[in-house]
Amino acid sequence: MTDALLAITVLWGFVFIYAVMATMDFGAGFWSMIYINRDKTKATNVANRYLSPTWEVTNTFIVALVIALYSLFPKATYTLGTILIIPGSAILLLLALRSAFLVFSNIATDYRKPLTYISGITGIIIPGILIAVLPITHGQAIDYVNGTANLNLTTLFTSPNTYAFIGFAISSTLFLSSLLLADYSKVSREMHAYKVYLKDGQIFGPVSLIMAFFIMLTLRNEAPWLYDRMITDLPLLWLSIGFFLIAGLGLFLPSFTDKGVRGMPRLAVVATVFQYLVASYVYGKAHLPYIIYPDITIQEAFTDPNSFRAVFTTYIVGFAILFPGFFYFWRLFMNDKQYLQQVGKEKE
Repeated sequence: MTDALLAITVLWGFVFIYAVMATMDFGAGFWSMIYINRDKTKATNVANRYLSPTWEVTNTFIVALVIALYSLFPKATYTLGTILIIPGSAILLLLALRSAFLVFSNIATDYRKPLTYISGITGIIIPGILIAVLPITHGQAIDYVNGTANLNLTTLFTSPNTYAFIGFAISSTLFLSSLLLADYSKVSREMHAYKVYLKDGQIFGPVSLIMAFFIMLTLRNEAPWLYDRMITDLPLLWLSIGFFLIAGLGLFLPSFTDKGVRGMPRLAVVATVFQYLVASYVYGKAHLPYIIYPDITIQEAFTDPNSFRAVFTTYIVGFAILFPGFFYFWRLFMNDKQYLQQVGKEKE
């Protein structure tokens, strides 16, 4: 594996980790808004208990992603910075609004509902804008004027492929977050909320799969170079669908641990993450060697090899330090039944 390929693998790893964590985070905020007036289900309380410790952790990964891109592929940052100035500014603005209103919704109790609505709406818009970066890199919406790349917003937002990606991002956000909140509710013994989120997962799972097929259909017409390369890994795409079917079984089969309870949401969460991992691998592999098609490749944009080795070593050491903390975070907030049930009682 070349240094450039190793670097893009690290970068894509950051993208995948952030995508999964942010999907759960943004979706939880949206469900908190949706169920804020349904006290009997306690679904909003469950979503807020999940949001409280996770949104700060999630935001650290987008910082790491930007730093990794700048340090590993500095020659691509100018072009990316130019074409992404509008969507990037919109993302930063929405992230700032969501973070601020999310904090204030827990402090200004008299205004909790409107603040929750704002944080929930912005949270579901952000994934749609974030994923729009992918069709931008396909090159069709980029015009060059005097050698400078410019984003053609008209081409971008009249492209069916763009809306396929946006629809997939929103439906996946709602699907994966509902699975996680169902698991969280089950461990917390909030069974009314569990049934609500399990039903949401059963609804948005098929929607996500339909949007994934829509992406492939529109790619065939708008980015045939990428579609043809993805089709060469068709067995892996079928494997991805297989993981989706396992996730579906996890939503309908009786629980092994709780008699009389239907659903194994943790199985569904794990299978869905593996589904996205396989699909993202196929997409990322097909996209290589281009960062932006057809002008910027990973080899052309790659940093100095000595700088790469120093940065890569720093990331390895950093993850060695941070990983135990993230593992403890998972154990505490997602797997410690005594803690979850105690927090649930305190929130009531």
